[in-house]
Amino acid sequence: MKISRSDSSSLNAVITIDIERKDFEEKVSNVLTDYRKKANIPGFRKGHVPMGMIKKQYETSVTADEVNKLLQENLDKYLKEQNINILGNPLPIIKEELDWKASKLSFAFELGLAPELEVNLTEKNKIIQYQITATKTMINDQIKQHRKQYGQLVPRQNPLDEFEITAVFKNEAAKIETTNTFDLSQISGKSNLAALKKATVGTVLHLNFKKLFKDDATATRILNISVDKIPEIDKEITIDIKEINERTLSEMNQEFFDKIYGPDQVKSEDEMRKKIVESMEKQFEQQSDQKLLNDITEYLIKKTKFDLPSEFLIKWIQNSGKEPMTAQAAKEEYDRSEKGIRYQLIEGKIIADNNLNINFDELKDFAKDMIVMQMTQYGQAGLPDKELDGIVARVMSNKDEARRLSEQLMSKKLLEFFKSNFSLKKKKIDFDKFIKEVYGQG
Repeated sequence: MKISRSDSSSLNAVITIDIERKDFEEKVSNVLTDYRKKANIPGFRKGHVPMGMIKKQYETSVTADEVNKLLQENLDKYLKEQNINILGNPLPIIKEELDWKASKLSFAFELGLAPELEVNLTEKNKIIQYQITATKTMINDQIKQHRKQYGQLVPRQNPLDEFEITAVFKNEAAKIETTNTFDLSQISGKSNLAALKKATVGTVLHLNFKKLFKDDATATRILNISVDKIPEIDKEITIDIKEINERTLSEMNQEFFDKIYGPDQVKSEDEMRKKIVESMEKQFEQQSDQKLLNDITEYLIKKTKFDLPSEFLIKWIQNSGKEPMTAQAAKEEYDRSEKGIRYQLIEGKIIADNNLNINFDELKDFAKDMIVMQMTQYGQAGLPDKELDGIVARVMSNKDEARRLSEQLMSKKLLEFFKSNFSLKKKKIDFDKFIKEVYGQG
């Protein structure tokens, strides 16, 4: 076997593999012998079919299979040994019909070569690192939410906007009969709101379902149904009012603070406000980091100039899927993917040049931290180490989960690297202004 390389440009190459029969004939012979042992052909005892008959029927297909295996194995080996970095996968160059009985066979593969590139992180730039702060309104709303959560339910005569209404909902056509609690903010339509505001405990209303709830998600939650059940509901739905309650605001005393933060962790409203700010701004930091990562990604793609083997990649996209694409569809897919390809190459260069590697212990510790954080969110903090280690082991044994965590950890490492190596312009801004400035909302 002989393997040679010919470069047509710095981004395109052809690998030629010349194979002689001696490279594969022993394997073909072994497969055919095995076929002969197992063949059941009328008129012959099992294992006694003439080899000539076996060869006539199977030799060409077996030869093709064994040659393909040999090509794939040696092409992969050659690329690794020669340290050839490619984009996509090698594409076979289709020639005239092969003579599988020839003494020599020649195959050629087209390669798209990864470009050489340099990533410049030293020059100053205008990338903003946002420090997002909580607004007084957000802090006050959070306090009010906590006070409502731990407040008392007081029966009332008629519903007002924030009162909680418990009712039985019925619709015979859709076979619905369920009890649930809602408030007027989840109801739409002036006539529906007017009817509910006049209702008292014991009132039975018959309202048009079509415009009753503010959206389908609200309807499915309150009626305890799936979305596909909605079309079965006919015009009218019956609402039997069972309770009308106002949830009063809890007093801000030590008992209230202890329920939220644990015994003696917070002792005043000022301390509570500080805790809320810390919690909110920790969440905002994640949004700020994501924005920073997105902006740095765009900056690096724009500033790092290099060519890609675009014609090869379009051809590869056209032929690599389960169903072949048209040339135009492949070009459109390449245009959508080009930015991602460029950033993958830039990211890979940064990781390689700066040894941003991940070892098993790092990944294991990261997985443990993520699990602890999730457990805490669901009120299951303080798991015994043995139980926690068992969960980590199960997560790490799942290849998809391990890969997902590895990608998250690498993103974290890259973000820390960028913060240390980019000259960033820091900007303090409250959350509402951040949303307006970055997303044009608010």
